[in-house]
Amino acid sequence: MFENLTERLTDSLARLRGQGRLTEDNIKEALREVRVALLEGDVALSVVRDFIERVRGRAVGQEVLKSLTPGQALVRVVHDELVTLMGETCAELNLSTQPPAVVLMAGLQGSGKTTSAAKLARWLRERKQKKVLLASCDVYRPAAIDQLHTLADQVEAEFFSSDSGQDPVQIAQQAVEYARKQFLDVVIVDTAGRLHIDADMMDEIQRLHSAVQPVETLFVVDSMTGQDAVNAAKAFHDALPLTGVILTKIDGDARGGAALSIRAVTGKPIKFLGVGEKVTALEPFHPDRIASRILGMGDVLSLVEEAEQKVDQDKAAKLAQKIKKGKRFDMDDFRDQLLQMVNMGGMSSLMEKLPGAAQLPKGVKSQMDDRELHRMVAIINSMTVQERRFPAVVKGSRRRRIAAGSGTQVQDVNRLLKQHQQMQKMMKKMSKGGLGKMMRGLKGRMPQGMPF
Repeated sequence: MFENLTERLTDSLARLRGQGRLTEDNIKEALREVRVALLEGDVALSVVRDFIERVRGRAVGQEVLKSLTPGQALVRVVHDELVTLMGETCAELNLSTQPPAVVLMAGLQGSGKTTSAAKLARWLRERKQKKVLLASCDVYRPAAIDQLHTLADQVEAEFFSSDSGQDPVQIAQQAVEYARKQFLDVVIVDTAGRLHIDADMMDEIQRLHSAVQPVETLFVVDSMTGQDAVNAAKAFHDALPLTGVILTKIDGDARGGAALSIRAVTGKPIKFLGVGEKVTALEPFHPDRIASRILGMGDVLSLVEEAEQKVDQDKAAKLAQKIKKGKRFDMDDFRDQLLQMVNMGGMSSLMEKLPGAAQLPKGVKSQMDDRELHRMVAIINSMTVQERRFPAVVKGSRRRRIAAGSGTQVQDVNRLLKQHQQMQKMMKKMSKGGLGKMMRGLKGRMPQGMPF
């Protein structure tokens, strides 16, 4: 996400990092490029003006000009101001009320409200151990109620049945009453959207808000709509007492304008990011971590949290024990590692969280294609049990058979076997206690900023 913005900002700031002395002139030039990068990123003009002025005020002062490393000090100023712009700290859901706590989802049609409601239910159930009820008040869109019912089953949340002939306010009230009787913790109410803001929609959602008195009213908006997202957020903010925003489709947003503008325009915090289509693809919004990603510094904390949540700890422990005993790292082990990477969002998601990854050449980045992971898994799946256990037996005719079975080329099979050999050597070094030595050997070949 935010690839274009990251590229422009890191390029303009990198030229200042190595300079021994900064002057008002070269700071002025750098800030001009930062301004252009933000505007091209579809950040609201008023937000860009304020941001540049705040950075300039700190950059030409003692904090930067008198620093021993002025270029790095300026990058820190830009980072801090990005954090301030997006809201300082992670704004958590406020569920401290007598159960059931009601969460009202608002937004335009197509913004991802229904999917976000299900993602939030899963997040609350898994991370906060809450018993969640999902209720649909969208009686206008065909199959909207059935869609939420299906998603509720996927995320293992309860679903309040309703039909398109009922009044939306009545559905919401009955859902809350049902949750109270069943001792459920949270009710997430999915509301109807329109293709554009109109008086009828605003009137209905205001009536819903008055009827159920939600503790959280979350505005769901598609980040890829840029300035339109900001304008829609402002309209809903004027009509409803919003408590926060969920930015969806952030994985496809190369610009980042909505993420940088919404807080400044509405005064309401972004609470979650929708980072993919799967029901697991929802992240709490941490301004400091996003600012680090935008400036190419990575996001190791989020990477560690994802690993804790999504990596199969039992399999990881078994593999570690296996390697420690000096046993062979076979193709089944390799496949498990590839599937773990897929489960964590794939190569692109992992790379953007690694410090220094933004400095990798474009040619290298273009090879970080998640389809390659699935291709490699398909090749391993086309092998026999013996071939997976002893890859050395895979020669000419076997390679052709495996390529045909996986829908790939023989060159792809050759490349996979070579990568497996490299992994095997690495694992062998680790089993002999050579991890520190291996990391020192890698250090000279890693991009600047990698944490070794």
